[in-house]
Amino acid sequence: MANLKLTDVAKTYGGTVDVLKNINLDIQQGELIVFVGPSGCGKSTLLRMIAGLEKITGGTLEIDGQVVNDVPPAQRGIAMVFQSYALYPHMTVRENMSFALKIAKKPQAEIDAAVAKAAKILQLEPYLDRLPKALSGGQRQRVAIGRSIVRDPKVYLFDEPLSNLDAALRVATRIEIAQLKESMPDSTMIYVTHDQVEAMTLATRIVVLANKGIAQVGTPLDLYERPNSEFVAQFIGSPAMNLLPGEIVATGEQTTVRMAGGGLAMSHYPTTEADMGRKVNVGIRPEDFLRTDGDAIFHGTVDIIEALGEVTLLYFAKDQGADPVIAKLPGIHSELRGQAVALTADPSKVHLFANGQSLLYR
Repeated sequence: MANLKLTDVAKTYGGTVDVLKNINLDIQQGELIVFVGPSGCGKSTLLRMIAGLEKITGGTLEIDGQVVNDVPPAQRGIAMVFQSYALYPHMTVRENMSFALKIAKKPQAEIDAAVAKAAKILQLEPYLDRLPKALSGGQRQRVAIGRSIVRDPKVYLFDEPLSNLDAALRVATRIEIAQLKESMPDSTMIYVTHDQVEAMTLATRIVVLANKGIAQVGTPLDLYERPNSEFVAQFIGSPAMNLLPGEIVATGEQTTVRMAGGGLAMSHYPTTEADMGRKVNVGIRPEDFLRTDGDAIFHGTVDIIEALGEVTLLYFAKDQGADPVIAKLPGIHSELRGQAVALTADPSKVHLFANGQSLLYR
């Protein structure tokens, strides 16, 4: 298995259109790295550059210390699983999984052993003699993954492998991929998704891509608890973090922010006298809001309610052009629609941003 190093990697089309630039990333053996970001940010392009399916137009890609910019895809020791299963419909599961090894003229005994091992890992043993049309979508995706495993690659690349599955199958197959990673702890995997649940539950580290580069890299909890910018703060977490205007009115080891609804004192955001009067955005995740009959930092009228059973989402009437404030409260609160509600929050879970950047990362 392999370590990967990307140094100042860039992708330009036609010499003028920058898609990615200044991508610097070290991926260690055994990690499962997840690329996330908005549509068009270059997630799949970066994955295809690693695979060798897209040419790197700047910088270097190293696999185990060897620069592979000009190494053909077949010689990089990489296996890729795509959104579509791309199985041969006339071949059985066994034949689909063994096809690449047969093309490579591997001994039959080696092929049989590799297929048997992969089938056991993926629980495909009962289906080895079936055609793809006799399989469910999740089973077909497992066959596509098995086709990669038999090659024993240095790196596994997954390009939104669950996007074609329905909700129930996505959950089941996501769990299977997590179990697969546990059964192959030394395998290096890179996974592209737009699904936050996949990213948060599968990743060793998440790479957030935006504005043609990397916005932040960290463990799922790092990005959730310590986003370095408003973009990352709102991209990680669903519903997105609320951003409310505020002003710093007291500085030092405990910072106090004045908001429209009241004040909030935070000891985890130390500030200096130079910050006095600074305009900030106060970041509060919907799940960190608390109803209160006492001092509140937000007052609003509930406009829309989404009752999800274990939690209720409250959408507050918004000013024209502003994003609605959203609170996520445990339990069912259907009676609150149209009602005035006062909210506060645990100060230790509140974030402060100025000019789009977290005050923790100045």
